[in-house]
Amino acid sequence: MRTILAAVSCLALAACGMSGQDNDKTATDTAASAGQTGTDYGYQTYGDDNYADSMASKDDLSGDMAGADSDAGVPDSEERPVMQAQVVLDRLGFGPGVIDGKMGMSTENALRGFQLANDFEATGKLDEKTKAALGEWERIPATRVVTIPTDWNSDSYQAVPDDAADQAKMKRLGYESLDERLAERFHTTVAVLKQLNPNGRPAGMDASAAAKPTATSSAKPTPSASASASDAAKSTGPKSYFAAGQQIRVPNIGGDKIKPGAIDSTDWQRTLASLGVGTEQPEVAKVVVSKGAGTLKAFDKDNKLVALFTVTTGSNNDPLPLGDWKITGVAKNPPFAYNPELFWDVSDETEKQQLPPGPNGPVGVVWIDLSKEHYGIHGTPAPETIGRAQSHGCVRLTNWDAARLSQMVSTSTQVLFEA
Repeated sequence: MRTILAAVSCLALAACGMSGQDNDKTATDTAASAGQTGTDYGYQTYGDDNYADSMASKDDLSGDMAGADSDAGVPDSEERPVMQAQVVLDRLGFGPGVIDGKMGMSTENALRGFQLANDFEATGKLDEKTKAALGEWERIPATRVVTIPTDWNSDSYQAVPDDAADQAKMKRLGYESLDERLAERFHTTVAVLKQLNPNGRPAGMDASAAAKPTATSSAKPTPSASASASDAAKSTGPKSYFAAGQQIRVPNIGGDKIKPGAIDSTDWQRTLASLGVGTEQPEVAKVVVSKGAGTLKAFDKDNKLVALFTVTTGSNNDPLPLGDWKITGVAKNPPFAYNPELFWDVSDETEKQQLPPGPNGPVGVVWIDLSKEHYGIHGTPAPETIGRAQSHGCVRLTNWDAARLSQMVSTSTQVLFEA
């Protein structure tokens, strides 16, 4: 993912009238409900009872996440214990950030979240007690093999310019390449995907096997008004390493089931599918953002920790505003009112701009508006920078974590920013 507008990441969407909210959708972008046979969702769905995309996990087959063990007959070439822990933690709501098979800050935070939720000592280490507890999900492999949907080649991928005025001319700040889209779908990076697919083949698959047709998942296609070949030809983004129809190995993320009828906007349903985020999320009564720990903790009504994500929180010039705040609304796929006067590192002579929505926009796919003017909790176009870069005072998460959190909170959720 790219960094936009010199890491700009905080601006009140109230200036946009919260126009990114689902209740502003038009009649052509409504009910993705069950029973609408033949409905065009803009992508190939997994099945009639699951509106995730065709690369979805098989968690729902067993009901306990143990069904997500499909490798399309291609066992992985090596064990990946850290990645296996990451995909389990991600399913459980303790986000490891970018899934890369390495111990790092975000994975340690995720482990602390799991440990705290289970009344363990919060070491942030994959110690024996934690390994034993995670052993409940040991049947879930670190990776799985999927087939990239054929309609992904017909979509248009556009390079996103650095200048705000040029961005404002675009209809959408979408993915620049199929590779970028694929990486975000599986909560990882293009570099990790290349490592899992040496020479363009799933690790563990030899060249002769790769040349043979392979069975795809049980995904059931739905009618799709995909972009035409001529539209694809207009793509201006960088050339991708991967291609539609290709079989590849990916991090085995799950929890991606989209329940029919759960989403009242096909645009937002499409976004959740593209991020590998499901609709079954816990209700959160309180959110606590810790500046020192660089984390966001989510608690249910019984004060049980149900989720933890690594976040970016402010900077020296725009520190996190400590205190108690309220959520005033949630904007999904929001536009962005770019006002240079609110940024210390941008000249006030720069013109204001209204930027279109999209995963590569300054606030990503979600803006959770707070009672503190000009502040919110939101996504990012650069997931690999979470917890490492600075923000303009807001709380920034990966797009997939922001999308997940947006389904947990409401205007009754309490928000605390602490040192």
